[in-house]
Amino acid sequence: MNCFRIFSFLDVITLCRCAQVAKFWNILALDGSNWQRVDLFDFQRDVEGPVIENISKRCGGFLKSLSLRGCQSITDTALRTFALQCQNIEKLNLSDCKKLTDLTCSNLGKYGSRLNYLDLDSCCNLTNNALTAIGEGCPLLKHINISWCLNINDDGINALVEGCTKITDFICKGCHQLTDAGLSLLAECCPCLQVLNLHSCMNVGDNGMGSIGDNCPDLETLCLSSCSFITDLTLVSVGQGCANLTTLEVAGCTQLTDAGFQVLARNCHLLERMDLEECVLITDVTLSHLAINCHRMSNLSLSHCELLTDDGISHLGSSMCVTDCLTVLELDNCPLITDSSLEYLMMAQNLQRIELYDCQLITRAGIRRLRNRLPDIKVHAYFAPVTPPASVGGGRQRYCRCCTIL
Repeated sequence: MNCFRIFSFLDVITLCRCAQVAKFWNILALDGSNWQRVDLFDFQRDVEGPVIENISKRCGGFLKSLSLRGCQSITDTALRTFALQCQNIEKLNLSDCKKLTDLTCSNLGKYGSRLNYLDLDSCCNLTNNALTAIGEGCPLLKHINISWCLNINDDGINALVEGCTKITDFICKGCHQLTDAGLSLLAECCPCLQVLNLHSCMNVGDNGMGSIGDNCPDLETLCLSSCSFITDLTLVSVGQGCANLTTLEVAGCTQLTDAGFQVLARNCHLLERMDLEECVLITDVTLSHLAINCHRMSNLSLSHCELLTDDGISHLGSSMCVTDCLTVLELDNCPLITDSSLEYLMMAQNLQRIELYDCQLITRAGIRRLRNRLPDIKVHAYFAPVTPPASVGGGRQRYCRCCTIL
């Protein structure tokens, strides 16, 4: 009995090795109760349909979690057997299984009523019919990832959220056909939303995000990077309606300004991670508001925010977030930042990494002083080589032969 319990703690590779030791060990190792969680990512190139069918038949109702991430040889046939045999499945990762179609989701909708986690990232053959099946048959679903499923539009999202109202994590990167209409229904049907990732959903705008702010007070993580239609109205909506926000990624949202971040910072005091890369309109005013209101900030990316100066960093340097929490600060391509900014960061005792690529006013001496104060910090910087002086006096002209000919 004790021996059998030991087998329940072993991973897939160890179980397979144990099965080859002796007949009795084979029986114990391959017992379905030891295969409640299976991750085949490390074997993604080798796993084909028969493997999944055999695992499904052996595990049966014991299997609770299965990851087939990257197993690109898997087809609908194998997943049909899996859905029939493993009806207690709760967590399923099918990311990058590119041969799967709507048929797989149809079978999951029929037999996977206990499913609460489903990752369909880059399953590029899926259409709205797939989400309709999931919406009709998986009412317990909380986590869904349909990133880069380019055939899915608002109709599919609507069918999903009308049946899966318990969704807390909605990840939809690169779904270009999602619009404000679909986003609004998501907000209305799934008020418990905590994670929303709309990276590169280029047709999402302020109206849809207004609905999120109005209906999803528990939102903690929001990614809107490369959503170019987003303006300060979104920051106002999120700031006024989502006070529990801890992570905000808005890289490449070039219409955002200090006014929007002022409202956000005044209301979202729990912010810990912000990616503001290429928010090219923000100035030191934004950093001032973050310094005053967001004392838990640990990761802050300001790369390509070219209007920022040492004054903005001085606000951060005198704030509680720098002295107590800040671990990562990215300032790549901030051309107005000088060594003075590094002086302001001397009190950041927890700072582990700072990015200074192409900050042309930062010197080696400034970095040396920072490292003397913070010896464990990792500084990523680039210094362009010094341009060689022009040749003086009768030196040979530096023309290649083709230039001479021309």
